[in-house]
Amino acid sequence: MTQPIFSFPGGLHPADHKAESNTAAIVPAPLSARYRVPMRQHAGNPAKPLVLPGEHVLKGQAIGCLDGRISATVHAPTSGRVVGVESYPIPHPSGLTDRCVVIESDGRDEAVPASRLDWRNLAPEAVCEELEDMGLVGLGGAVFPSHIKLEPAAGIETLIINGAECEPWITCDDRLMRERAGEIMAGVEIARHLLGAREVLVGIEDNKPEAIAAMRAACAGTGAKVVVVPTKYPSGGAKQLIELLTGLEIPAGKLSTDIGIQVFNVATSYALWRAAELGEALVSRVVTVTGHVARPGNYEVRVGTPIEELLQLAGGELPGATGQLVGGPLMGFDLEDTRAPVTKGVNCIIVTSDALFPPRPRAMPCIRCGQCALACPVRLQPYEMYLYAKAKDLDKAKAYNLADCIECGCCSYVCPSHIPLVDYYRFAKSELLARGREQRAAETARERHEFRSFRLEREKQEKAERLGKKAGERLEAGAVAADDPEAARKKALLEAAIERAKKAKEAAPPPANTDHLSAAQQAEVDAIEARRAQAGTEQTVADKT
Repeated sequence: MTQPIFSFPGGLHPADHKAESNTAAIVPAPLSARYRVPMRQHAGNPAKPLVLPGEHVLKGQAIGCLDGRISATVHAPTSGRVVGVESYPIPHPSGLTDRCVVIESDGRDEAVPASRLDWRNLAPEAVCEELEDMGLVGLGGAVFPSHIKLEPAAGIETLIINGAECEPWITCDDRLMRERAGEIMAGVEIARHLLGAREVLVGIEDNKPEAIAAMRAACAGTGAKVVVVPTKYPSGGAKQLIELLTGLEIPAGKLSTDIGIQVFNVATSYALWRAAELGEALVSRVVTVTGHVARPGNYEVRVGTPIEELLQLAGGELPGATGQLVGGPLMGFDLEDTRAPVTKGVNCIIVTSDALFPPRPRAMPCIRCGQCALACPVRLQPYEMYLYAKAKDLDKAKAYNLADCIECGCCSYVCPSHIPLVDYYRFAKSELLARGREQRAAETARERHEFRSFRLEREKQEKAERLGKKAGERLEAGAVAADDPEAARKKALLEAAIERAKKAKEAAPPPANTDHLSAAQQAEVDAIEARRAQAGTEQTVADKT
């Protein structure tokens, strides 16, 4: 039975520029002399460093551990010596630095002992616990920790494998499907087993005939279906691919799992196979290097490799190069420093030139033409979100479902005023995230203050109760003395000491004549005598007890 193909609104048909690199087979990159491995290269919290300068590490050894539920383990890409844990430029839209573990390679590439994961005979929960230590994340761009997406969930009926690779210039998934289809489908089988999915659909755009043929051959006898979808950007978006293959639309604010569907990229499936069958942590990935370079192609690169070395592997930049893009031209961002390392989320490096990527014209005011809304594949109102984001009215921008924007860039691409709309959406989202963090911090501070006030009041009440209890015990001491021999003994000693003090005072010589003293001086003398008498009484009682 032929799988039906549905559609989604909007979208684009830009020139794909796949031919520049899709004919080049995957080439393993040679070892680098030094790797800089970021602790933040996945969605969620950055990993916590586990190593210190001077330590020796092996390939696949954990050098960063999870920090919270949404996080991922980070591993050494080769064996060598840790020479620092320091801030360094990373490939990120902000252009800022972040903490990296710097490893000086020893050239031996020795790995930690690896063992196959018996995923067929282990409980799915136990398999996910093992995969948690392997550092798997989504390699299609979202870099969400895979062990969380693989956790058994009730109601997962369909597993979708994303091989669309819709953005122009990028061909790493195409080559991976051509060359390693069997391993990809082996990883798909592991994912299906863990999730308990009933059907598997592999979506591939129709501009990849070789990949389609290879995946169909690998799917034979597995029950999985390869579904060829029309070439249309952004068909590789998870929501759009789900709509293409099933006709279902994910409601606003919901996840694909809420409608019984889970999605994995083909590269993620391949990494899952390596982790489960070979016991290898995620320390490398395939990266497309294309654009204004001498030898465009696809390279299997260790995480932490400086991007400048990857560019040299592709023959170097040609004269007239104007910069580099990380990712595709629609969803990617400008690279600020080529010393930045390859991370798990880097799938493509495009070297730009004025001929390939002409300078963007100056932005003009929005004319409300509505072209952005027609191109939006998520049925949003981009011009409304833009106006409110520009005015920093974040609540209004949020009310127009800003969170559902997938930042595909279709609106910016078609805007006749050349407004960088997606930049405004990213700004608004980051501001909302910052505000959310501030609100959570304020709420935590309020709860701590309320708990402190409650604790102080409770301690005050407990102290009052203790004092009241002691006072009551003292008042009842006389009544219980007869029944308590020890209390009676102490009371008798106290009375005897007081009696002796009285007799000693009576037997004492008369005090010196103080008639000449003033009233104030006489009062001071009387006070001193009283204190002496009291001190003598207390000392006597102490000696007896």
